[in-house]
Amino acid sequence: MGITSAWAISAHRDAVISELAPRVLPLIAAEREEPAAQERWSRWCHSPLPDHRTWYCKSAQDSALAEAVASFRRLTCGGEHIQRLYDGISCEDEFHVVDNVWERDESPEQMFLAIQSKDYALASFFHAIGPERAALIPGWCGNFLLTAFQVRDTLPDIERALSFTPEELAAAEDQDWLHYLPDDESVLTGPLRQWRRAAQAGLGLCGVNLLIH
Repeated sequence: MGITSAWAISAHRDAVISELAPRVLPLIAAEREEPAAQERWSRWCHSPLPDHRTWYCKSAQDSALAEAVASFRRLTCGGEHIQRLYDGISCEDEFHVVDNVWERDESPEQMFLAIQSKDYALASFFHAIGPERAALIPGWCGNFLLTAFQVRDTLPDIERALSFTPEELAAAEDQDWLHYLPDDESVLTGPLRQWRRAAQAGLGLCGVNLLIH
């Protein structure tokens, strides 16, 4: 059975960020505080994965590599806590991330949105930039909720994480295995554009990485 995932970074006024905070921040904290998630993060930071084209080669009978890839995939596929923003927080709660976050403001088309079939955009993004750059991104594994002040405050770190020399960009693009349509934004360019746009406009940001089908 196939899956479809989404990693979205949407911009909102601080009033909306404040409204979302009681729902979103506890879910992100719960994801981050999972001991298994911390172990997967530590494992990846200490032993970044090799070229993605080696992961599933039939000639590579390396069980340690297979375990490391599985751990990284689990780290970046979105967790059960944040998934509740799509599946529903409770039976009585009518909140839904599509209606109440992605489509609620005046220009939803301005957000960064990466939808992938049978894959997770965040996995390719993290692998392409590596753990040192990924550690500069606030929140947890693509999930964050930031006020306008926090967006401006974190922009220098995001600039460091997602600014590349030509050689660095070529290496990152080589490890980004996603296939893009002509109008799609790359995971290597879209998040930085969205961060800069929000900082300039005085808006906050909501990042969500989850399964949509």
